Amino acid sequence: MDIILTPDTTVLELAEYYPETEAVFDRYRKRIGVCICCECLFCSVKEVARRYELDLDELMARLSNAIESATGED
Repeated sequence: MDIILTPDTTVLELAEYYPETEAVFDRYRKRIGVCICCECLFCSVKEVARRYELDLDELMARLSNAIESATGED
């Protein structure tokens, strides 16, 4: 089963269904100094962006690109 990426999708859902998105969160870890997958596993993408003052549109685009690259979808 696949899930649809929305701002309300949780980090856990992404890690479970699209493990390749963990690399996106890891890049942000290097920038903000916090492991998002450790600290925000049950948070939505929207909550993560708000908590760490990240650009939601940029985060969504990076996650979407990671999913598309892994699944071959456009």
